[in-house]
Amino acid sequence: MSHAKSVNQTLAEVRSLRWSAVVVAALCLAVAVWLFYLGRPWSYVVGTVLLVMTATSVWVALWVPRKVGTIEELYHDSPLVPAVVAVARPRGMTLLALVDIAKPESGAHHYALVTRDVAAIPGHRARVGERVPSVAVMSDRTSKNKSEVWQMVSPMPISWGTRDQKVIADATAAIAESEWKLLKDKVAMAERISATNDRRMELEARDLPPELR
Repeated sequence: MSHAKSVNQTLAEVRSLRWSAVVVAALCLAVAVWLFYLGRPWSYVVGTVLLVMTATSVWVALWVPRKVGTIEELYHDSPLVPAVVAVARPRGMTLLALVDIAKPESGAHHYALVTRDVAAIPGHRARVGERVPSVAVMSDRTSKNKSEVWQMVSPMPISWGTRDQKVIADATAAIAESEWKLLKDKVAMAERISATNDRRMELEARDLPPELR
């Protein structure tokens, strides 16, 4: 768990969002108190609005970790997917992953290429084509979404959760060679995919190996 806390970028993003919400809540509350102290008609109105914003920010700070789940839950509940280093930079990399973004109840597969920028991946070399077995963390932005595919998809490397090289090697071996080959052939598309709003591109059946069609 200490390893995940120190290197897992997903957890870091959750912590950052929580702290941002806490800071916003504190600022809104402080200004609201000052406005109520002024005792002007307009200051009561603005102060009330800020109190609502305070409550909303507190709710976000409490809701986010519950929405995302624990690191153990993320790795246990998210499907294993292949990912490769598609772009290597002096201070980071871009991963390209193959993910079935369909929801379980859809009854069909919707494969897509998904990218994610990462700072570092312990246990892996920062070179284009490096295989990085991952899990796909998927969710919707709102509970009202009725689409058959997830709105948000993000690959999370197995090595962000463990230092055990056998676990990483077993995960790599569990993914079909045809899926690794597909990613290798699509590496050049990573930057174009990263430029899209959702950082993903759905694939046609003809683009997939036979066993995924």
